[in-house]
Amino acid sequence: MSPKFSYPTTLQQNVTDIYHGIEIKDPYRWLENPDSEDTKTWIAAQNKLTFDYLSTIEARDKIKQRLTKLWDYEKYGIPFKKGERYFYFKNDGLQNQSVLYTLKNLDDEPTILLDPNTLSEDGTVALSGLSISENAQYLAYGLSTSGSDWVEWKVREIETGKDLLDHLKWTKFTGTSWTKDSQGFFYSRYNEPNEKTKLEDTNYYQKLYYHKLGTSQNDDLLIYDRPDKKEWGFSGRVTEDGQYLIIRVWKGTDPKNLIFYQDLSQENSPVIELIKEFEANYSFIENEGSRFYFRTDLNAPKGKVIGIDINNLNKENWQEIISESEETLKGVGILNNQFVCDYLQDAKSAIKIYDLQGNFIRDVSLPGIGSAGGFNGKKEDTETFYSFTSFTTPNTIYRYDMLTGESTIFRQPTVGFNPDDYEIKQIFYQSKDGTNVPMFITHKKGLKLDRNNPTYLYGYGGFNVSLTPSFSISNLVWMEMGGIYAVANLRGGGEYGEEWHQAGMKDKKQNVFDDFIAAAEWLIENNYTSSQKLAIGGGSNGGLLVGACITQKPNLYAAALPAVGVLDMLRFHQFTIGWAWCPEYGSSENEEEFKTLLAYSPLHNLTSNTPYPATMITTADHDDRVVPAHSFKLAAALQNTHNGENPVLIRIETKAGHGAGKPTTKLIEEIADKWSFLVDNLEVNMI
Repeated sequence: MSPKFSYPTTLQQNVTDIYHGIEIKDPYRWLENPDSEDTKTWIAAQNKLTFDYLSTIEARDKIKQRLTKLWDYEKYGIPFKKGERYFYFKNDGLQNQSVLYTLKNLDDEPTILLDPNTLSEDGTVALSGLSISENAQYLAYGLSTSGSDWVEWKVREIETGKDLLDHLKWTKFTGTSWTKDSQGFFYSRYNEPNEKTKLEDTNYYQKLYYHKLGTSQNDDLLIYDRPDKKEWGFSGRVTEDGQYLIIRVWKGTDPKNLIFYQDLSQENSPVIELIKEFEANYSFIENEGSRFYFRTDLNAPKGKVIGIDINNLNKENWQEIISESEETLKGVGILNNQFVCDYLQDAKSAIKIYDLQGNFIRDVSLPGIGSAGGFNGKKEDTETFYSFTSFTTPNTIYRYDMLTGESTIFRQPTVGFNPDDYEIKQIFYQSKDGTNVPMFITHKKGLKLDRNNPTYLYGYGGFNVSLTPSFSISNLVWMEMGGIYAVANLRGGGEYGEEWHQAGMKDKKQNVFDDFIAAAEWLIENNYTSSQKLAIGGGSNGGLLVGACITQKPNLYAAALPAVGVLDMLRFHQFTIGWAWCPEYGSSENEEEFKTLLAYSPLHNLTSNTPYPATMITTADHDDRVVPAHSFKLAAALQNTHNGENPVLIRIETKAGHGAGKPTTKLIEEIADKWSFLVDNLEVNMI
């Protein structure tokens, strides 16, 4: 144990589980109950140790002040149109939550439709979903409290700004989709949970409902459920013509899904099973009468567009409209009766437009190498909006003319830094098995490759998630201090399609860790940094990444920041929505998968008397996505096994969750603490 730190004593209990004949001890099982008095006492003691230490770091106040100053700029969301109205989000700068505005003409003065900042004093009530009725008279909006995944829905009259009496509860992982007549919407919900344990209990048996305006939730119409399939979830979407309800059937985080539909033009029409097998991913684009368009990876791991006539369902009659290409097709919409296709080319955006027969029309000329998003609207729209960002370009909103192909700036923020002072490069390095992996590296110009640069290496590597260039005040402040920011596009992500994803799943998960370790080694071998100046970080599945890498190569890095991580790989499936990750990770209930999980589970691979990197684990007491027990147990075990002077700490946020909707004040505090921790442990000279 470190002589510099006197860690709180953590009780070890005699708890043992038997997995397929193997005994596994779990001495910190009691920390799985976040509401027990013992756990609360432990949290308080750990936070006191952490914050007492952070308060001694001289640079902390300067970092917080710089973050606050740079953060204070106007941030705009992508406008969208419903009926005769436009809607968009805007944050004046330091508002805890962004505000939803509406206006009838783009040159008009916007009016506030919904300001979440008025719903709580500390900004911990966040907007977590919205949809506008077809006639633009009503706004259905979901609210989350303290970062929880549980969402309550209300309905606001847009013209008056007044809320109706409609109030829906016990929803998670759902949006809302209005019927064409604007009289109600479809949504999904779970059974009412136990109030005391709702942040830990597993979530099964989701059901799809229709809610009619002005009625009680108790009277909502059950559209579809499957009592025989507890893991199935349902997402309902009404087609633009209002004729069909498209039901996407999902099973955990498995990218493969089913597609059902219901004809809304016929009263009491049955739900028809269109795609009946979990064989591929099918993402509904839109329909033209009985022809349904989908983006799918069926026999096309990088994605293609197909057309299915629901009156002629045999697969041999399915039409391939846009074939698979070298780039990864991430999303498709229809505007101006043309397909707008969102591709990734080596983790960078490329937007291409095709006609409905699949003939290429043009590339959308983007402002540079970065990430573009948006291009939403209806089939006949000739106007749309998109955002563009890169590591040194704040999120800028463009208006795009579908007829001329011209982009014009709609809103461009002003941030107090000069992007020309920084450079971005993308390199490719070889992983342990020879696979080429891309990595973005951003830093100040004029960097000396003398192995003395503090470097923050970030990764995720899972769930088909793609890490693309994006602007962050947090990372900008790190680079202002002379730091390097590196992002590795690991296997398990979606950068190169489903094959790339599957190369980092289940029994291939070690590839992800190997890719990340190889990225660290490349940065060192190419003189960007050294082990004494290198920190690694990641959140959620990225927290697992960091946890696994510090157990496998503890001497490779000087510091680690695992955030809200999945760290107990034998028990993750027993809490909230954790069961849904079994398609990605596997399950300890399966003997072969148990062996794989045990081999890399961070909690189970710590070794006694090992000098681990300086580590600050971060989590939140209301995280009901990845329950905080993962972080609690790893912190206790790491403090017990660690041998050296490096601090091993845990920072536990209160009234916060997995990250979504976290107020600006809490974000700035947390980032200031993270960078302060790295400044102290990487011996960064503040610039």
